[in-house]
Amino acid sequence: MSADFEAALKDLGGKLAQVEAVMDLDALRREVAELEEEATRPDLWNDPEVAQRVTSQLSHKQASLRKVSELRQRVDDLGVLHELAEAEGDKASLAEAEAELAQLTKDVNALEVRTLLSGEYDERNAVVTIRSEAGGVDAADWAEMLLRMYLRWAERHNYPTEIYDISYAEEAGIRSATFKISGPYLYGTLSVEQGTHRLVRISPFDNQNRRQTSFAHVEVLPEVEEIDHVEIPEKDIRVDVYRSSGPGGQSVNTTDSAVRITHLPTGIVVSCQNEKSQLQNKASAMKVLQAKLLQRKKEEERAELDALRDSGSSWGNQMRSYVLHPYQLVKDLRTDYEVGNPSAVLDGELDGFLEAGIRWRKQQAEAA
Repeated sequence: MSADFEAALKDLGGKLAQVEAVMDLDALRREVAELEEEATRPDLWNDPEVAQRVTSQLSHKQASLRKVSELRQRVDDLGVLHELAEAEGDKASLAEAEAELAQLTKDVNALEVRTLLSGEYDERNAVVTIRSEAGGVDAADWAEMLLRMYLRWAERHNYPTEIYDISYAEEAGIRSATFKISGPYLYGTLSVEQGTHRLVRISPFDNQNRRQTSFAHVEVLPEVEEIDHVEIPEKDIRVDVYRSSGPGGQSVNTTDSAVRITHLPTGIVVSCQNEKSQLQNKASAMKVLQAKLLQRKKEEERAELDALRDSGSSWGNQMRSYVLHPYQLVKDLRTDYEVGNPSAVLDGELDGFLEAGIRWRKQQAEAA
């Protein structure tokens, strides 16, 4: 085996060993065994809340154990593959080994980042809301570009998505959109995307071809589960129904199936129109409202801690800048991570920003 390849593979094996130590595989196997035994209890579903917690935890822990085991096997197999290819002078297999080393490095780094996600809700699905802010029609168009970016990222990773609601702007783009991305640790991963995203470009809506700066805000919440017990009394909400519609009057329902819920004590408004049934739309809207109230509670608790520390929140308002003119650059203003190919980023290549954001957040938490 060549010295460079051997050194790179040894470093990668060492990093994976550190990840395995942090995950404590023996303890993880014991937890999986205990949850598997609990999941086979005949009376488990007598209490749906407990059953949901058990099955969800079992699924996540099994996936984590399977992932790290697969990576260890790939590291072991790669050394054998490279040695055989070198001994036989097989250039095609050597190239295959180099490509696998690059991909394996990326996968181990991703797993290492996941070990940094230890928040209370980090393992859950993510509910994302995008809103256009300052910038007029350009901001509405920018919000729609961000929606596509996150949906493309989810598609690249084979994460299912469900759009709860889209409010289209009059000329182009969207005023807001709320959607769910399902998968392990997605709230923890995507929560670093929360904040204001800034776009600088030559406006396609300006006949004088002037440069325009526009803004959109991204909010990321954990999906509410039955075990959260977010109580919302009926007297605290107002439910309005209306006919849903798409851009240009397309896809207009013939019944008032879309639902808008206003939480009277806080003024929070959520809506859902993706289902044909009014009851289904109300159920989805209630889940989003519960998520927002859960997030509000967390923010209040964090504000109290910040006050005790005599410091404000570490999250700035404007978190990333996307410049398409006069140069090409996407830069995270917190981590300084940057990419000179905005087209790729807007097509869903976000992993570098997500990894940098998670590592930055961990450093901030440790410093605090």
